[in-house]
Amino acid sequence: SSSTPAAEQREKQYRAHQGSGDHRGDHTYFYADEAKCDQHVETFLRCIDASSGSSQDGFSAIKLTALARPQFLVRFSEVLVKWQRFFLQMAAEQGQAGQAVLEMKLEVEKLQEALANLNIATKAESQEWFIGKNLGTSSTVDLLDWNSLLDSHTKISRPLLIPNRQTGQLEPLLSHFGKEEDLQMKQVLQRMDVLAKRAIEKGVRLMVDAEQSYFQPAISRLTVETQRRFNRNQAIIFNTYQCYLKEAYDNVTGDMELSRREGWHFGAKLVRGAYMEQERERAAQMGYEDPINPTYEKTSEMYHRCLDYVLEEIKHRRKASMMVASHNEDTVKFTLRRMMELGIHPSEKKVCFGQLLGMCDQITFPLGQAGFPVYKYVPYGPVNEVLPYLSRRAQENRGFMQRANRERDLLWKEVKRRLLAGNLFS
Repeated sequence: SSSTPAAEQREKQYRAHQGSGDHRGDHTYFYADEAKCDQHVETFLRCIDASSGSSQDGFSAIKLTALARPQFLVRFSEVLVKWQRFFLQMAAEQGQAGQAVLEMKLEVEKLQEALANLNIATKAESQEWFIGKNLGTSSTVDLLDWNSLLDSHTKISRPLLIPNRQTGQLEPLLSHFGKEEDLQMKQVLQRMDVLAKRAIEKGVRLMVDAEQSYFQPAISRLTVETQRRFNRNQAIIFNTYQCYLKEAYDNVTGDMELSRREGWHFGAKLVRGAYMEQERERAAQMGYEDPINPTYEKTSEMYHRCLDYVLEEIKHRRKASMMVASHNEDTVKFTLRRMMELGIHPSEKKVCFGQLLGMCDQITFPLGQAGFPVYKYVPYGPVNEVLPYLSRRAQENRGFMQRANRERDLLWKEVKRRLLAGNLFS
């Protein structure tokens, strides 16, 4: 199989490396064991109860790195990325390189021939892959169909082999994904199940936080699995999309299209992203392409593009909900303008806003007064664990100090106005 430098680089991105908590053989993981993950479930349940008591239609944020071992998330991400890359390779061989990912469609006949030529599956075997996937009637397979084939890997009679790009040899796709990983997958989904059921019972929605890009494919996939179950009638589970990633738009549009096909409600929290330094350092260290947009402006462009796409969906189908988690005034204004143009009223509660407690009150309060659902995000925990989180947010919001000065000036102006009017405490 032919190899492209971009694909080889991408593979490096999902390889375990010393220092990310995802290496094998060293047992000093972020969370020592399954028992620790179960303790985190208890903590999240208390958060859900607290959200329920403090606001109507509340949110609780949960971190999947607290519910699963990081090395499992990295291995699962690696499998998902290899499988997707195999699809892209075959699409390129069918002359579709350079198209938008969702527009790539493999002709089933050619696909079966390629699988037979590569010695991956005979025509009879690959025919079996498509049974029950409603693909028998279709002559093409797109990326979403392709991803759904992976779900049924356990039913495939022999190990699923795919070409290794470096060696050209066939290797098992799931070589590092044995019974233990399958068990961990079930446990993680079970933990999310427990949290989702409590959230529904308490009238709270769950936002699954985004993490570093080498965990993210697994986190997104597990979140989508949970959305399939619990977002049937409304968006209870929200996936987080980091718009500083070059592939953010592909991720949003792919998941949205899946929700349309399967008939569940799409829930998205849009953020700019908070691991830029770490991502760039790791890419340089391991020799793969930087996954982050080159400039802040490009990231804003990506954010607005994703925003617009979800807003259009809300207008046409009303089966999507979104949290605009941003401290950027231009992004908030862009959202308000587009909502007005598309006729999406704040009272529908399909779009809400989120800012950190103590940050950007000059954005939060006017939004709330104008009738928009707006939430203050409250991170809490031991100081040594919360400080790195807050420092990342300060990094992410580089213009924050100017905004803090502006906020202080606005407050001082209001105090003076009230003093002169003689109604300081009204």
